[in-house]
Amino acid sequence: MRFDRTCFVGIAGACGPSEGTLSECGGKASEAATPLSLPRCRSLQSGVAPSEGFPPHSESASRGGPAGFLFAVALLASFASARAAEPVSWFKDLTPIFKRSCNGCHSPAKNKGGVDTSTFEGLLKPGKHGVNFVAGDPTKSPLFVEVSGKEPAMPKEGDALSAAETALIERWIREGAHDDTPADAYSTKLSAPPEYDAPPVINALSVSPDGKWLAVSGYHEVLVFGLPDFRRAGRWMGESTRIESLAFSPDSMRLAVAGGVPARFGEVQVWDVATGKADAAWKIGADSLYGISWSPKGDRLGVGGADKAVRVLAWPGGKELVKFDNHSDWTLQTAWLPNGNRLVSGSRDRAVKLIDAASGQFIDDINKLIEPVTCLALHPKEESVVYGGAEGGLRIYRAKENQDRTAGNNDVNLAREFERQPGAVLSVAFSPDGARIAAGLPNGEARVYDAADGKRVATLPGHDGAVFCLAFSPDSKRIYTGSFDGQVRAFDPADGKLIGTTSVAPPRTAAK
Repeated sequence: MRFDRTCFVGIAGACGPSEGTLSECGGKASEAATPLSLPRCRSLQSGVAPSEGFPPHSESASRGGPAGFLFAVALLASFASARAAEPVSWFKDLTPIFKRSCNGCHSPAKNKGGVDTSTFEGLLKPGKHGVNFVAGDPTKSPLFVEVSGKEPAMPKEGDALSAAETALIERWIREGAHDDTPADAYSTKLSAPPEYDAPPVINALSVSPDGKWLAVSGYHEVLVFGLPDFRRAGRWMGESTRIESLAFSPDSMRLAVAGGVPARFGEVQVWDVATGKADAAWKIGADSLYGISWSPKGDRLGVGGADKAVRVLAWPGGKELVKFDNHSDWTLQTAWLPNGNRLVSGSRDRAVKLIDAASGQFIDDINKLIEPVTCLALHPKEESVVYGGAEGGLRIYRAKENQDRTAGNNDVNLAREFERQPGAVLSVAFSPDGARIAAGLPNGEARVYDAADGKRVATLPGHDGAVFCLAFSPDSKRIYTGSFDGQVRAFDPADGKLIGTTSVAPPRTAAK
């Protein structure tokens, strides 16, 4: 299968999420569509032999007379009778009904009344008022009772189900309420690596702490390069169509991936760097995940999401240790303080929040609420963070309680404010030595600043489109950028000189 690049427009978050995050950056199917092979309706002409599938018929039939009409009616009736004799299919007959009329309120995203009609597995779980159906008895099944009758209680909004639709539900329950969902019905995993007609937009990249590896987002996959020569080392495919965030573990042995399928599920993947095999893949929530980060000891993962939550997951195992729900908009980035006891999160709700990593307790907003926080990065040695904003702000804050603020809402934790950027700040990074800060911008450039005095050190030009992600090498002597044009570039952060570049898209295979 070949894929064309599509793009998204909007304010991007840490390494690229946009308002809505609705498009599949990096690929869409571009194969020539195959016309449907529909059987043509053959006219009942004289001379059609019985061996071709039609019974002998009279001259009047060929002229559309009564015999021909009766034959057509009988044929349709036989089809309808055969279909009626088949058991009602949960997957083919009922899921389209629920998708159109019920899943907007009764799915993992909303789950009103504790009822999930989006999958058979979800429907099996009792709602707030008990079981949703009793196999064999429609009259004791709320799934049927609530949508039937002269004035059905459900759906509360939109048109009532038709008599034919409620009859299907009733029959399905009476026939035993069997699940015939195919094993791969909800899988989004590709059967083979995608081939790109154009380089995919790069949403995320990460450099391993040992300096040996560079991981870059693609469509449905992570592409791994050996450093410093951009040697292609692997293509790691998972179910997430969009890769939103990447982070190597402190020991460089594993790569954590956050992403998902927008409006369907979020996913965390963990890959073994040495083998290129997936150690784990966990579907979490009903929308994309962002801003994944490892704790200093590598025993926990922090991740944000479009569902506004911040989660702390145990490694290994993936057990949810903390779910923090104090943000009021998408949470786009997380980062751990050096002692591992606290983490910070940045959100479109304008807040950078300080969280107790053990209990999930909200400690404080460390910043004054000025603009949506699109990205943030932790100082490698100190308890401070730099964040970029949707309105072009670039600031360093001390990551501590903000109790000294007054009724005037003073920004007491602000340590430094840099020059206003020409657009939303799409990505930020601290150099490992803490001396420099880099910011990726929508105008096709990245900027490097001295963290101590705030002066601009270098400008990194030449990107054809927005710079959605960037990262320093462990020795702070290189900075890698990923952008809209699907190119990875390496620069000298001291003077902005371009060192090297490569396309993230693998070379096209020869036509067979």
